[in-house]
Amino acid sequence: MIDDKPKARRRQPITAKEYGPDPVDVHVGKRMRLRRTLLGLSQEQLAAAVGVTFQQIQKYERGSNRVSASRLYDVARVLGVEISFFFEDIGKDVTDGRPTQNLPEQAGLADVAGLPSYEQDPLSRNETLELVRSYWKLPSSDMRKNVLELLRSMGRRDG
Repeated sequence: MIDDKPKARRRQPITAKEYGPDPVDVHVGKRMRLRRTLLGLSQEQLAAAVGVTFQQIQKYERGSNRVSASRLYDVARVLGVEISFFFEDIGKDVTDGRPTQNLPEQAGLADVAGLPSYEQDPLSRNETLELVRSYWKLPSSDMRKNVLELLRSMGRRDG
């Protein structure tokens, strides 16, 4: 028996060559770089711990290479975070720019478009990184405790 139905043509997967890096991969890479630099690790150190080359870490951090689930699991363990860390603060600015097809209008992501940029991802700001580095450079735990209390009290006054 001959099948007379026309075969539906399946669209080829969307490729980085066609559209550039996927914005979600870029976001994951930025979060990876953020955590790595907060810990003071070089790309070489992270690469050695995960078992890849530092060039591969560079590609992950730029979003030019997609991180597999198993590799992301390894990176998360080395960096001491949950896998969800890499997807935190993902906003419509990232998801709306994706060349995807057949996805529902709202795929369950939180709507942060109306928030000021500093509330969307405060961890990605340079001043946050500088603050954390400076905090850990303080000479004693008592001094760090006092600085933290000062910041908390200042925050309560403004709020």
